[in-house]
Amino acid sequence: MAVNLTMVRHRFDIVKEFRQPSDVAVNGEGDIYVVDGVNHCVKVFGGDGRFLFRFGTRGAGRGEFSYPLGIDIDQQGRVYIADTGNRRIQIFTARGRFLSLVPVESTGEKPADPVDIGVTRDGTVGFVSDNDNHHILKYDLVSGRLLARFGKPGIERKEFRYPFLVSLYKDKYLHIVDVINTRVQVLTDTGKFVTFIGDWGVEKGQFFRPKGVAVDRDGLVYVSDSYMGVIQVFTSEGHFESVIGDPETGTVKRFKTPVGIYVDRDDRLYVVEMFGERVSVFDLVKN
Repeated sequence: MAVNLTMVRHRFDIVKEFRQPSDVAVNGEGDIYVVDGVNHCVKVFGGDGRFLFRFGTRGAGRGEFSYPLGIDIDQQGRVYIADTGNRRIQIFTARGRFLSLVPVESTGEKPADPVDIGVTRDGTVGFVSDNDNHHILKYDLVSGRLLARFGKPGIERKEFRYPFLVSLYKDKYLHIVDVINTRVQVLTDTGKFVTFIGDWGVEKGQFFRPKGVAVDRDGLVYVSDSYMGVIQVFTSEGHFESVIGDPETGTVKRFKTPVGIYVDRDDRLYVVEMFGERVSVFDLVKN
């Protein structure tokens, strides 16, 4: 079956004693932040891939982590980490200095399981995916107050089965990887259903095990499939657009367990290859 390809030009790989890294984000200065969860830390690199510093160690104190998974960065450069094992969100300066934390409440049958956060550009509101309880929690990140809960277990609109990584576009559209339902679900910041992206399968526009999602400046949505080892591209309405391709072979680009992904303002694609234990950086070649 013929398939449209969005080619990428390889820039470099980041390899820094990772142990199952899970997510990546880039700040306004171009610095690259990688959640290195099994090492219980965040590692930071320059825009050229050069190692700069790390922060965090294993523990339950301020600035310590227990198997963190997700990350986001606001316009001021503050860093937000889903400290999953400690059931909280921690907030840091761009240099990794601890600022504050928000405990994530259990509003379901199981203990809270915060695996990712999408943050408004001003850093005042965060949307947390509670994986084990199958819903999204909306927090005031200044006061720590829970504002709303979106969703419940199930397969219909506004229902989830293990929501995972998220991406917030223009402070309004929350893209949520709905892993076992094999789709991305898009909600507004008030919890209104917008659309589904993808469904189950192994053909174009379908997913087997989606894990990561990113939205570029044009509103195109990128979704990683950790089992199939591919990244697909969709329109904001959820229509299939293309698959990331390899210009050297002219075929679909294959990754080793792609999980967290990010597209920056310069159309660079960052891919966390969890079991490859690296972050691969590419230029998107757009038509």
